[in-house]
Amino acid sequence: MHGGLRVFAALLVAVVLACLAVPISAQSARPAAAKPARTWTPPRAADGHPDISGVWSHNAATPFERPKELAGREFLTEQEVANLKRNAAELFNGNTDAAFGDSVFLAALRKTDGFTSTDTTGNYNHFWLVDREFDNRTSLVSDPKDGKLPPLTAAAQQQQATAADRLKLHPFDGPEDIALGERCITGTVPMFGAGYNNYYEIVQHPNYVAVNMEMRHDTRMIAIGSRPHVANGVQLWLGDPRGHWDGDTLVVDSTNFRNREFGAAGAIRTGGLSPSAHVVERLSRSGPNTLRYEVTINDPEMYTKPWTVVMFLQRSTDQVYEYACHEGNEAMSGTLGGERVKERKAANKTSSK
Repeated sequence: MHGGLRVFAALLVAVVLACLAVPISAQSARPAAAKPARTWTPPRAADGHPDISGVWSHNAATPFERPKELAGREFLTEQEVANLKRNAAELFNGNTDAAFGDSVFLAALRKTDGFTSTDTTGNYNHFWLVDREFDNRTSLVSDPKDGKLPPLTAAAQQQQATAADRLKLHPFDGPEDIALGERCITGTVPMFGAGYNNYYEIVQHPNYVAVNMEMRHDTRMIAIGSRPHVANGVQLWLGDPRGHWDGDTLVVDSTNFRNREFGAAGAIRTGGLSPSAHVVERLSRSGPNTLRYEVTINDPEMYTKPWTVVMFLQRSTDQVYEYACHEGNEAMSGTLGGERVKERKAANKTSSK
């Protein structure tokens, strides 16, 4: 058994001893938060808090930011949702290029004749991807109300421009120039991805909550209680999480991030996180098969004001398998080797003039 898998399996057994893929239908045009309170109450764990354990998926087609065509509209009508689902079924019938991120929603919204990936290296067939789920929301970003991320600070804009300029001149000088995700180093927090290896297995204990993230093999260990954060000088890829219960909601407070891109959310659209970032995640059961995941990011170095994303994860009966991706895999040597070939060809051209 893989070493990382053994560790998680051991954790799972220990927690169980200590404390003992269902698609979403189109939601009403009325936001879930505005619906009358229901009598359903979440099941309880051994310590009396809501049981949020199990496998949860996020395969929503809802775009991260609101498309320009839907400016000023927070929700779609039932008919519009039905149209999107029909368009998506026609466009992504298994014969098109694979569509990631917001591409599924945008293609269905704009109803193009077909979908072709913009990936310059080519793409594989959409047959291999999970079907995306449509609801009536027009963006995952819930605050600001326009569904758009707030502007980057002047310093963050300069940092982003400098990084882009360097990437043009030195795209693959060494491994450090390749994104963390492509190097298989680590996943991302917050957990913003959708539709591609976005399953999470939660194991719950009175003193810890473990979240095994399918993408990139990470397991987040969230200490429950009043334990202080680590010292300011310590910076971690996934931050330093501390959890507590606020009624029926698990609140996870994370600091001490390393400066990094978001990856799944798009490093071009977003500035990522700085070491000053303060991330608050709220997880609560909103139905028998739904886990509400709300994230607020306050990062004054990167963004001109805080912003919030709301996602609805769905209970799954699927098993989370090992994500067998490791640094130094074939893509790494191929990428760096190919760049050296290009450099030699360019040098030979110059010397022959």
